[in-house]
Amino acid sequence: MGLEVTRRRVLATAAAVAGTAALTGPLSSPASAADRSQARTKPTIVLVHGGFADASCWNGVIERLQHAGYPTLAPANPLRSLPTDAAYLASVLASISGPIVLVGHSYGGAVITNAAAGIPNVKALVYIAAFVPDKGEQLGVLINKYPGSIIQPATRPVPYPGPDGTTGTDLYLEAGSFRAVFAADLPAATTRLMHATQRPFSAACFTDVTTSAAWHTIPSWALMSEADKAIPPALQRFFYQRAGARKVANVPGASHVAMMSHPGITARLIEDAANSRS
Repeated sequence: MGLEVTRRRVLATAAAVAGTAALTGPLSSPASAADRSQARTKPTIVLVHGGFADASCWNGVIERLQHAGYPTLAPANPLRSLPTDAAYLASVLASISGPIVLVGHSYGGAVITNAAAGIPNVKALVYIAAFVPDKGEQLGVLINKYPGSIIQPATRPVPYPGPDGTTGTDLYLEAGSFRAVFAADLPAATTRLMHATQRPFSAACFTDVTTSAAWHTIPSWALMSEADKAIPPALQRFFYQRAGARKVANVPGASHVAMMSHPGITARLIEDAANSRS
């Protein structure tokens, strides 16, 4: 009798173990392994902001990209000079393994143009209402190539001490002009907060000379803000055509900060670049 009870217990235990294995088996199924492999092969999206802004301007885009499974990084752009900012971004890129899709907004476009040169794992450049300079060019000259920009008269210069004892000049956007120049398609309450937290950038960024132009060897995508009062649409069009952008997303009514007012369109454009390079 005792032997029979023991036998039944052994059989019951074996059945329970088999049942547990059946329940847990799908968690390590080939499909799940494929999903993990796909996540590992997605490129890292690096988002670079421009002047008068900080990395929070990418929040809506980051949310969408992360939901789609993309590793994302939005480093702080120093905004001290084009050579300084490009070298800093290049050091960030060097710390990332695997393919990279590099995205720049406004002045950030000039930074990624310089920083990506010679970094082999940068597979695509995405320009959002951005400068796309060539070697030897200065942003202060380019901004006047076509009419329509009202950003320079809206800036306020503020001197600051440099680490070497020299004096530099920071540029701030005035409160009365911020929304009209920078973010006319965002709520007034949002632009008041943006103005209060703006990060100024050095006036030297307008006179620094571009030394490398990564778009000559790395394919590019672009978004054109059709109602931009900072970088005129005509100048954006010139940049994107010259760079041979694979795709240009034209956004009617978009202000200079299209990634904030149209995060979905911006994220889809970045995903298009990422998918084409995977």
